[in-house]
Amino acid sequence: MQPDWYPAWRDEAFEQLIAKNARLAKDFRLGSWSRYDYDLTAGKLLFSDRSGVKVVSEIQVAGSTSAKAGNWLWAWANSIWPSEFITDAQSARSFGEKHGIGELTQDYVTDEDLNALSWELTSAAARICNACGAYRSPSDEGVGLYMILKNISWAS
Repeated sequence: MQPDWYPAWRDEAFEQLIAKNARLAKDFRLGSWSRYDYDLTAGKLLFSDRSGVKVVSEIQVAGSTSAKAGNWLWAWANSIWPSEFITDAQSARSFGEKHGIGELTQDYVTDEDLNALSWELTSAAARICNACGAYRSPSDEGVGLYMILKNISWAS
């Protein structure tokens, strides 16, 4: 269930996110830091090396994947996330409800290529909310966490 324009719109969102993340990799060396941590008390994603925190981003949680279950779960459908960190995911849901886009309004979404699906859905949410990028935590026991980067800066 989706309007005719949605597949091309989602593909554009994915291409936009690739470009944004490439800029973040160049400007902030995302993908090269030895450590990352997320702080849900502060709503921040922190990138560090041995000397300490180097890059800080405000985040929203888009959703998560489970290799075992073979699905994507939107953050708004997962009660573990504090409400203040899922507003972008909720905006994606509202956009989906307004335009009749099933994959933005279903709690769980499945696809044979779960990684591609997850990036596509994260891209859609990032486009709707005008994010500066997105980050996926390294898979831990088959679980991936997808975060929307709201802004990013060097740590002071």
